[in-house]
Amino acid sequence: MGIVGRGDELEKQNRLALKMAREVADSTGTLMCGDLSNTFVYQPDNDEAIEKTKEMFKEQVEWTVDEGADYIVGETFGYVGEAILAAQAIKEYGKGVPAVVTLSSHVKYDDEGRPCTIDGVEMNEALRRLVEAGADVVGFNCTRGPETIMTLVESATNAGIKVPLAVLPVLYRTTDEYPSFHSLPDPKTVYTMFIMIPAGERAFPDMDCLLCSRRDVIEFGQRCAQLKIPYVGLCCGNAPHYTRALAESYGRRPEASKYSPDMAMHGWLGTKKDVVDEHYSVTIKSFQNNF
Repeated sequence: MGIVGRGDELEKQNRLALKMAREVADSTGTLMCGDLSNTFVYQPDNDEAIEKTKEMFKEQVEWTVDEGADYIVGETFGYVGEAILAAQAIKEYGKGVPAVVTLSSHVKYDDEGRPCTIDGVEMNEALRRLVEAGADVVGFNCTRGPETIMTLVESATNAGIKVPLAVLPVLYRTTDEYPSFHSLPDPKTVYTMFIMIPAGERAFPDMDCLLCSRRDVIEFGQRCAQLKIPYVGLCCGNAPHYTRALAESYGRRPEASKYSPDMAMHGWLGTKKDVVDEHYSVTIKSFQNNF
């Protein structure tokens, strides 16, 4: 807000958003959370930057509690040091509300080739430090799509993390070669006349050509269910039909499920005989009338 000259509106806008969220939660019988995220101010070993980050987290937590949040999420932290400050702020100023804190995995690895935070801490060790800082739920969000984020989640399930895990991938088809959606190349620039170009043009932020399918989301949800991950969601690129697909992968039937595709009703590929027969009849009549 400060960058665009509206810093004086920050508290007003945040409180308004929180009030609106509280109203929706009350009307639907659901939970309402507040949110902290990476500040772009934090710098390791910079006392001034660390103090500024602490102040920012403190005021945001206080606004969130004042407006009646049921819990607070701290998310998209590339530095575990910054994530720990968020967890500590929620515990110190959150008046007992639970803290969910998730890390964002960039394309960075430690000396043993394991994914690590920007400040060089192996991911499972980073989760343990968040638990020690008071986080009630820890895990991963953003940067990685359903396929590559599961590598982190599966590792964490075997790492003895003592609190529930959370996972919220982006909705883009990241790969082992390009595990972060920021690194994905535009497919049109990777292949030319069947010859591979070593590095294609970066797709970000125009990512539509790399979106996941609903089937990708369902498979992701089913795998999370197998691993008994209790806190599952979706991050950048999400849309209502993806959220619906994720809910259905857990066996739920939200109100929007009445709009879910039913291939049994498809005119050519369906299995409901009367629908297929009627479609075939209409098609034949149309053909006869036009020729």
